[in-house]
Amino acid sequence: MAKLFLGLDSSTQSLSAVVIDLDAGKVIYEKSLNFDAALPQFKTKHGVLPGRDPLVKHSSPLLWAAALDLLFAEMKRDKVALKNILAISGSGQQHGSVYLTEKVTAALAALDPKKSLVENLDGVLARKTSPIWMDSSTTKECAEIRKKLGGIKFTASRTGSDTFERFTGPQIRKFYKTEPKAYEKTASIALVSSFMASLLAGKIAPIDFGDGAGTNLMDIRKHNWNHDALKATAPSLIKKLPALAASGKVIGPVSSYFVQKYGLNPEALATVWTGDNPASVIGLGLVKPGQVAISLGTSDTFFGTMAQCQTDEHGEGHVFGSPTGGYMTLICFKNGSLAREKVRELYKIADWKKFGELVASTPAGNNGGLLLPWFEAEIVPRVNKPGPRRFDLDEKNVAANCRAIFEAQALSMRLHSQWMGVAPEEIFATGGAASDRALLQVIADVMNCRVLRIEVSKSAALGAALQAAHGWLSAANKNPKWDKLVAAFSKPVPGSEVKPDKKAAHVYDSLLEKYAACEYDALDTN
Repeated sequence: MAKLFLGLDSSTQSLSAVVIDLDAGKVIYEKSLNFDAALPQFKTKHGVLPGRDPLVKHSSPLLWAAALDLLFAEMKRDKVALKNILAISGSGQQHGSVYLTEKVTAALAALDPKKSLVENLDGVLARKTSPIWMDSSTTKECAEIRKKLGGIKFTASRTGSDTFERFTGPQIRKFYKTEPKAYEKTASIALVSSFMASLLAGKIAPIDFGDGAGTNLMDIRKHNWNHDALKATAPSLIKKLPALAASGKVIGPVSSYFVQKYGLNPEALATVWTGDNPASVIGLGLVKPGQVAISLGTSDTFFGTMAQCQTDEHGEGHVFGSPTGGYMTLICFKNGSLAREKVRELYKIADWKKFGELVASTPAGNNGGLLLPWFEAEIVPRVNKPGPRRFDLDEKNVAANCRAIFEAQALSMRLHSQWMGVAPEEIFATGGAASDRALLQVIADVMNCRVLRIEVSKSAALGAALQAAHGWLSAANKNPKWDKLVAAFSKPVPGSEVKPDKKAAHVYDSLLEKYAACEYDALDTN
C-alpha cells in the first residue's frame, strides 16, 4: 500500500490540499478552495471581512471550519484514497488568532458527523471574528509591549522579532483592553494553525515553535512562553494559551468525525501544524543551514536557515522556529517587482529581455553608481518617506539605472541579512521574476554563491505534507532525515543554475560598504 500523506494550508484567501506518495516521491493530488467563491455566505472579499476601518482586517474562524468540511468533501468526490492517508499536517496564515470559550474542549471531543463543523462549533467562539496578519490597528499596543520589554533590541532578542501590528501578542492586548468581558470568557486562544489542527485532532492542539514565534509571546531560544512578554500583554494569559510543541509532533489519531463522514483512515495521525512561512521553507527544500530562498514577487522575501539562533537588534528581520529543528528567518523587502516595474516603465523598456540586455551592457558595480529603490515606503530598512535616491548615478543613463535596480536589491538583501551570521552556500529563487536570468546573475555575483530556480506549486501545503510524513516516521522510530525526505519534491529547474562570476563578486565585496554608507545617509534624512 502506498504511503500517502496529506498537507493542508489555510491561507488568507483559500484552503489548499496536497497529497504526496512518499515512496514514489510524487505529488499525486492538489486542490484549492477559494473562500470568496466557494463559501459566499461568509461575505468575504479576498478572504477578509469588509469593514469601515481600513486598519482592521478580520476573518471568520467558522469560514475556515466550513472550508475544511468542503475540502474533504471535494477530496472524497475526487476519489482521493483517504483510507490510505497515514498522517495529516498543515500550515496556517501566521499571526491570526482564534478566541474560544470553555465549551470548546467538549465540542471538539464530540464532533457529530451528522452535522457540519460549523454546527458542531456552536457556542465555542468567545469572539466571533479573528484578526489576521493584514490587521495594522495595534500600533499603540505594540509600543506598550515593546516599552515593557525594554525596547526593540530586547524585544527581538527575547521573542525573535520586534513587536509588529499583525503579531498575535499586540492583537491579544488590544482585545483585552477593548473587550475585557469577552477576554475574560476566553478559555483558550488558538492560532489559525492550531485551530485547524484542533478540528482534525478532536482536541486542543499545541502551537508549534514556528508559529509560536510569530506571537511576540514565545521565548525564541527556550521555546516556552516568555513570562515577561505574557505579563506585558494581558492578565492570566498563560492560562489561555495551549502548550508549545515541535512541528509535526503527533497529537493523536484523527477525529472520528472525518473517518465516519469522509472515509479517512481511522489510524491516520493528526500532527501539530505550523505557520505558512515555516512550512514553505520545507516545501522549498531549505533543510540545511546556509540554504537560502528568495521569493521574487511583488515584494521580495529572503528566507534563511540557521542552526543557532541569531536575532536582529534593529528589529527588521523575523526569526521563527524551523520545522527541521533549527531556525529560519524572514526578511521582507516591499520594493520588489514593484520597483523593477517602475524602472522599466520610467525608461519605456519594451520587455524584460531588452531590460536584461541593458543590464549586461554595463559593468558589474556600475562604475560606483547606486540607486536606493524606495519607490514605495520600505519595510527593510524602515523608510517612511518614499522616493528613489541616486548616488553617482546619472538618471538619464538608461542601462546604468537598469543595472542599478538589480544591484541595489541584491546588495540590500546581503546587507540586511548579515545579522544572521550565515553566508549562503546556495540560493533557491522562486516567484515571478525568478525566470529573469539577468537578475539571477546579479544576485549570484553579489551573494557569491550559485543560484538555482525552483518551481514548487503550493509550497506551504507541500511542506505540510512532508511535515506529516516526518511526524509519522518519527512516531514509528524510523529516524527520518529531512534532506532525504525533501529531495524528490524540491528539485531545481533543470539547466537553471547560475554561477557567480568571481571578478564581479570581488567588485561587490567592495561596493557593499559604499551601499551601506549611502543607505545610512539617506535614512538619516528620512
